[in-house]
Amino acid sequence: MSDAPAEADSATEFQGVKVMVIDDSKTIRRTAESLLQKHGAAVETAVDGFEALSRVADSRPDIIFIDVMMPRLDGYQTCALIKNNKQFRDTPVIMLSSKDSVFDKAKGRVVGSEDYLTKPFTRDDLLDAMRKYAHQRAPE
Repeated sequence: MSDAPAEADSATEFQGVKVMVIDDSKTIRRTAESLLQKHGAAVETAVDGFEALSRVADSRPDIIFIDVMMPRLDGYQTCALIKNNKQFRDTPVIMLSSKDSVFDKAKGRVVGSEDYLTKPFTRDDLLDAMRKYAHQRAPE
């Protein structure tokens, strides 16, 4: 039994899904971008909340991953601003953080995030979040 069909399927698993990865860590952005692109997603990245907010309206992502700890505008603030816009209220937002306390996760929920991945997250963590939320796209 060969793994070839599974690999071929993975290249199109998220075909047509637009993802935004917002993180001030170049390593995190590149790692997530590379992995998601290998699975067919169209990925756009931003280094902080300000850059992300200007791009979200243009790119209209189907799912957004946001780092909590960023300069200028942190992930919680960025998520709240995205979710307060009725156009993006239903866009799934997943927080990314090295903090994993109940308080941090609750704060993510309060600002509207759907989920919370603790860094360092694994390949499977990222793909599982995509599988769970990528097909809950907001209506056009």
